[in-house]
Amino acid sequence: MSKKVDYKKDFKPLYVPKTSPEIVQVPRMPFFMVSGSGDPNGEEFALATEALYSMSYAVRMSYKSENVPAGYYEYTVFPLEGEWDLVDRSIPATNKSNFKYTIMIRQPDFMTEELFQRFLEQVKKKKSNPFLETIRFDYAEDGLSCQMMHLGSFDDEPDSFARMEAFCTEEGYIRTSKLHREIYLSDPRKTEPSKLETVLRFPVHKAGIRE
Repeated sequence: MSKKVDYKKDFKPLYVPKTSPEIVQVPRMPFFMVSGSGDPNGEEFALATEALYSMSYAVRMSYKSENVPAGYYEYTVFPLEGEWDLVDRSIPATNKSNFKYTIMIRQPDFMTEELFQRFLEQVKKKKSNPFLETIRFDYAEDGLSCQMMHLGSFDDEPDSFARMEAFCTEEGYIRTSKLHREIYLSDPRKTEPSKLETVLRFPVHKAGIRE
């Protein structure tokens, strides 16, 4: 088996960015995903997250099974990510019940739809999580993006987004969507809010140039 892949080392530009805004090119990557809406502090969001981790750890530990996936390599399970939007844009973004999201966990490159179905059936036999019925395997490609590491409470993220948008204006980039991505490098259940590490990212294009 080849050396263990660690996302913080092998994909450092995407998962351990600077605490100041920067422009990056984000490639197409495979994910397990669950979409929903409502306050992320609620039970539904917790169950959706649990479903994603149940699937992701089933894949990670499959090297111990009799049917090891073709191309399997050892790796660190990737962190939880979320793509966020608002259900009703006329309602202030501070109203968390108005959030719309797709949360996801990146998967290793050997993942396929066939393998996804196999692991889904396997996990369903052990878990009775309703979100296993809505989980899916798909790809995401952020492309050209502005990102930075946000340190601190989720409630303080608007300050970091303001810095990112100001940076884009100065550097000649334009934000192309109200959607944004968050990558959670800390467990909010176990980490002081002031010490949370969250990657923030949104898509951009160079002023005057559209891909």
